[in-house]
Amino acid sequence: MPEWLEQILRELQGSPLGDAVRTTPFMYATLESLHILGIALLVGPAFAFDLRLLGVGRRLVPVTKAARYLLPVSHLGLAITVLTGISLFSAQAVGVAGSGAAPWKLGLLLVAGLNVLIFHRGVYPRVDEWAEAARTPIPARVSAVVSMTTWTGVIFAGRFLAYV
Repeated sequence: MPEWLEQILRELQGSPLGDAVRTTPFMYATLESLHILGIALLVGPAFAFDLRLLGVGRRLVPVTKAARYLLPVSHLGLAITVLTGISLFSAQAVGVAGSGAAPWKLGLLLVAGLNVLIFHRGVYPRVDEWAEAARTPIPARVSAVVSMTTWTGVIFAGRFLAYV
């Protein structure tokens, strides 16, 4: 790890947030529980939407309706997960960043974020052209598979942070 990065991580770890998470009774466990809840709120609706993009329930729920109801819940989960994740990370930044799983988690988070950006800027703005089609376009289906794969990988890598 570069010295400059280790210094930043040490500062984060020694920050009032890092100290509070480490020293306040039940703070770490509470944040970890909220992090898991955030993951459920993020990934559950995202997977449901991805499955809809892959054709599951296409006769029951239009893509636009699925997006309208599922994606705001996923966004709430993302906000909870980011806030709790940063807080948890601050408590043990140097150790967690040194884990063999850290580059995997970070890399997969970047791929997941890029996938969301590409989908919402490239594929979804033209949803009216394909919402009623028998099959969603290939880029939308690819995005769904990438989403499901990367979020699964993020979850696995997150669990492995403590063990690798």
